Amino acid sequence: MTEAAKSADLSPRRAQILDVAIDLFARHGLDNVTTRQIAAAVGISQPSLYAHFPNREAICVAVCVRVMERLEAELTRTIAPDAPLRARIIHLGESYVRFGLDNEAAYRVAFMGTDATDGMDGKDEIKAVGLRTFGLLCALVEEALGSDDPHRVAIRAQSAWASIHGLTSLLLGCQNFPWVDPEGFRTAHLATVADMILRSD
Repeated sequence: MTEAAKSADLSPRRAQILDVAIDLFARHGLDNVTTRQIAAAVGISQPSLYAHFPNREAICVAVCVRVMERLEAELTRTIAPDAPLRARIIHLGESYVRFGLDNEAAYRVAFMGTDATDGMDGKDEIKAVGLRTFGLLCALVEEALGSDDPHRVAIRAQSAWASIHGLTSLLLGCQNFPWVDPEGFRTAHLATVADMILRSD
């Protein structure tokens, strides 16, 4: 079983290790944290850490997969299948932004970190769960366009994700900006994203 697969069925200690790692990675970057630092923050020895994860790379992969899986579950849970399409698009956007704001450290690791996962053995697993999550948005875009043109769907879905992710990143990265009405801004922005997806051209 891969480390990413194991992350879906965590023991309390493995979960604790990943939670601590998320915090350390968010503060220092994926490529600037050692297993010794993680073990010390958890309160266990380095050999004890290796009983759960064979190396730092495995922790990085498991952390990223865990964050993506949590986001996927949250988006899936909040999309009401019987709601009008526009409302479902807005709900997905709201859930995405809320996840980022409520899970700042995890979001920063998964989406605002370095390219430290490049070359890792588990990078394909991170990509797979990320694309599965992105597929939730793609399905709404495909429904909106009534199109079986994968390129057209992908372009519009990627544009929508760029807008939703951009909003989340701005709210996290520019917390001291004098937003006039953060809630109103979020609502208006996500409504604009939905209208962009739904336009007929």
